[in-house]
Amino acid sequence: MDAPRVRLVRLPAGALDALLRGDLEAASGLAGVVLPPFFLDEGWLWAIRSDQLRRDPAAGDWIVRAVVNGDGVVVGHAGFHGPPDELGDVEVGYTVVPEHRGQGWAKAALAELLTWADGEPDVRRVVATIAPDNTPSLAVVRDFGFVHIGEQTDPVDGLELIYVRSTGH
Repeated sequence: MDAPRVRLVRLPAGALDALLRGDLEAASGLAGVVLPPFFLDEGWLWAIRSDQLRRDPAAGDWIVRAVVNGDGVVVGHAGFHGPPDELGDVEVGYTVVPEHRGQGWAKAALAELLTWADGEPDVRRVVATIAPDNTPSLAVVRDFGFVHIGEQTDPVDGLELIYVRSTGH
């Protein structure tokens, strides 16, 4: 399970709002890293997370971060859908910028997220929901010991397979 190392850089609310306005330069300045143009295509996500931060500023510790490789290049974004729920579950999400796919960055991002979750006593399980045809992502979660427990239909994404991994807490 060798994967390159990355660091996760929090995207503050202002950066999300700048991305929603299409201002990549301002978003990059607020994030402290140069965000790729691909991030402008993810407006649906920034809208969800920006609204989430307005409702619950503390969620900012959990949600989306830029995935930065050892050369300082942003190769994707990753985070949790929010803080642990009442059962101690957190749902993970990650996306790799298209030109950086197939190089181990999803594994590297997920490794960082799992290390974080494993260190949080309130987190019992990490959940991943993945489209059945997303073969690369399915392989990534299986490599980290996630177990398929069922499926659900997301109103936006359609059929998703549900995978979980215990943190041991």
